[in-house]
Amino acid sequence: MEWAPLGIALACHVVKLLLRARAWQNIVRASYPNERLKYRSAVGAYIAGVGVNSILPARGGDLIKMYLVKHRLKDAKYPTLASTLVVETMFDFFVAGAIMVWALSIGVLPTHQVYSRIPTVDWKFFLLHERATAIGLGVVAAVLLVLALWARRRVEDFWSRIKLGFAILGDPPKFLLGVLVPQALSWGFRIASLYFFLRAFDVEASLHNALLVQVVDSLATLFPATPGGAGTKQGLIVYLFRKSAISRPLLLAFSVGMNIAMTIANLVLGVIAIGLMARTLSFSALRRRARAEEQPAES
Repeated sequence: MEWAPLGIALACHVVKLLLRARAWQNIVRASYPNERLKYRSAVGAYIAGVGVNSILPARGGDLIKMYLVKHRLKDAKYPTLASTLVVETMFDFFVAGAIMVWALSIGVLPTHQVYSRIPTVDWKFFLLHERATAIGLGVVAAVLLVLALWARRRVEDFWSRIKLGFAILGDPPKFLLGVLVPQALSWGFRIASLYFFLRAFDVEASLHNALLVQVVDSLATLFPATPGGAGTKQGLIVYLFRKSAISRPLLLAFSVGMNIAMTIANLVLGVIAIGLMARTLSFSALRRRARAEEQPAES
């Protein structure tokens, strides 16, 4: 392993986080224009969430992000903050989708050969039992109607808070300059970070290979069953690089080493951010507090 490229890779990763925190700050500010979310608060909350996500599955760090920001904005609500996180990932879906299309076009991802073997749903049971199916559908519809009438006011209030998180989309210039520009720059640093990680672990470094590693990260993010995608990434990277001359042991060493380096960096930064903002280093206590506040906020 070469230490200089590793340091550059981690530096690019940190810059990426700072740019993404700036974009999220602008999204939250647009939702709460009468309050001022400071950049250092947005950075601290964002990095804290990334740190927790690196060691806990199912993106539990997002609760930490919202909890820390909510305590900086007196009028903030969890449904609104949750929807700002959705806005913050919209550009990511576009870019990641374009990279996925590229990966499909060069044949590194499975296509119809795999999809054709996926079992389909058998609807014959419902067609052979038309009366029972009709009764069941009628009962379900009646229950849904009763629930909708009972929860109408609460649902309307909930959706009004959700819509507030998308406020920045109503101001295209602000969305372009405040969100898309920093996120586009963050993607540049993201790919640069992967390029230097490849160099650090003596794997052939190129834009092509960096994009393939990004495909692995994107696919692992879709199934956050393990902290940081551990295990999932190692299987995927061997599969995606199957046509290259790079050996499997080297690919696995690179993937595991990069995962360890990223996890340590995210965890150290996250611990510092949480310690400064929440005055506690207990991730589980923060999650319990966030969930306890989230439940009455939604009720």
